[in-house]
Amino acid sequence: MQLSNREITRLRELARRYADAASLPEQAERRLGWERFNTLQPERPRALIDQIPWNEMNVDGCLDNQVEEPYWREIETWILRELYKWDHMRADMVLDPYIKLPRPILNSGWGLEAQVTRLSMDKTSDVASQHMKNLIHGPEDLEKIHTPVLSLDREKEAAIAETAVELFSGIADWQFTGIVMHLGVWDTISYWMGVENCYIELMDRPEMMHALMEKMTAGCLGMIEQANRLRLFDTQEHYCHCSHTYRPDDPDSPDGCSGDAWAFGLAQLFTAVSPKITEEFEAAYMKRIFPSFRHIYYGCCDRLDDRLEIVSKLPNVRKISCSPWSHREAFAEKLPRHIIMSNKPSPAMLAEESFDEDALRSDLRRTIAAARKNGVQLEIILKDISTVRYQPQRLWRYSEIVLEECRNA
Repeated sequence: MQLSNREITRLRELARRYADAASLPEQAERRLGWERFNTLQPERPRALIDQIPWNEMNVDGCLDNQVEEPYWREIETWILRELYKWDHMRADMVLDPYIKLPRPILNSGWGLEAQVTRLSMDKTSDVASQHMKNLIHGPEDLEKIHTPVLSLDREKEAAIAETAVELFSGIADWQFTGIVMHLGVWDTISYWMGVENCYIELMDRPEMMHALMEKMTAGCLGMIEQANRLRLFDTQEHYCHCSHTYRPDDPDSPDGCSGDAWAFGLAQLFTAVSPKITEEFEAAYMKRIFPSFRHIYYGCCDRLDDRLEIVSKLPNVRKISCSPWSHREAFAEKLPRHIIMSNKPSPAMLAEESFDEDALRSDLRRTIAAARKNGVQLEIILKDISTVRYQPQRLWRYSEIVLEECRNA
């Protein structure tokens, strides 16, 4: 992990900028507001922006990389993006007072490697149309799936720590970050089979799909056991699936066990199936996995307003996603009051030929009114942003508008 003098200078400069921003008095105020919010104390709605089209944000080269070494280039990118968000679209974001360094955790995989064909309309963007080759044609193919093996590259971790001391001493605090577990196994399955094939097999061969979910559930539980043994879970991370998770009652310890950690689950392709299928092929299995964690964020782009009675009863669920596919008034009415409504505005509003601020305000006010009427805690998280037509100022302005509307709620 040899760094040149130029790379060291670059990383130290960025760390200094990050430390200056993260040490501002308002960071503590922002964190305290999230702690009250997440423990359901009376608070205004909260707003965040994530999953940004970074290829469209690079004004005057401000996001250009200068570090070549792969691991530290990722750290450079992370700092640049955090500072960019803080400078231009901070909304209710909080900067933790330390540089986050991912632990070098290795995963052997499930034994199946997705075969994906991508079609991109914009070569600078990560967003693309995808076609997945079906890898599961019958029960015999399930034998190829096995529990992933997790391990920690301790030699590399020691090298990272040695470099971090050299880089950040006297400038910024740093700490290693571990696993925030993604429990959306249907995302993985859809990459192995393709969404349409999943639907067909749920109808034609439900017994095979149950057998598949048994393997996936056993695999998840196996990974949780391994990660607990190796103390790999991030019990000090305050971000889970695009949402701040600060809570004053959580143990702020580095023990690394799942019982003190957040995780997130979802079954996005189930938007197009009945609630009964969600209960049989998703909830029944997540009931066995979720108890391993202290808190769960559930949902993403899936429609959930018509199956809240099912997913809200899953163990340890604290926040549930209200995607653009959910009817927000029905969602707010049905959501149990001990769970936070995590609303996702449609990012299409920022991708139109012109940016209609009045339409945006009207949409935000509709969501806020639904939450207020039903007495539910509301966060508004703009995510899955494919494009802003290379006009980053749209996102900057969105941040100002959503904060205004939340403060006026």
